[in-house]
Amino acid sequence: MLFEQVSNDIKEAMKARDKVRLETLRNIKKVFIEAKTAPGANDTLDDATALKLLSKLAKQGKESAATFTAQNRQDLADAELAQVAVIEEYLPKPLTEAEIEAAVKDIIAQTGAQGMKDMGRVMGMASKQMAGRADGSVISAIVKRLLA
Repeated sequence: MLFEQVSNDIKEAMKARDKVRLETLRNIKKVFIEAKTAPGANDTLDDATALKLLSKLAKQGKESAATFTAQNRQDLADAELAQVAVIEEYLPKPLTEAEIEAAVKDIIAQTGAQGMKDMGRVMGMASKQMAGRADGSVISAIVKRLLA
């Protein structure tokens, strides 16, 4: 499970005296613990939920880095990107646009989607199928293009 893997990696980062990695892993563990103790979570955290949390953290880090870069604070942007790199080690390899398009075509064929009126149904299945491996905006753009 990802939760145990992160906990073990925290120990390794301590031994290696890797400050960036240690800080990032502690942040990840904090988010995981918050999710486990949230109402209705029953003190459990499955890997699918953990991956969603990790991809959200990575996306937030990239957005923060972009903001820092726009404000000419490259030092802060580099720190954010270093943390994003650690988070991305735990995420599955992202899908290419061609792979996303192929998956969306399969979903359209399965659901018998005819046009834009079926976009919600196709997006729901695509988002679930590619969670943590593809950005929602990229999926949305491909679905729109294929259904139009």
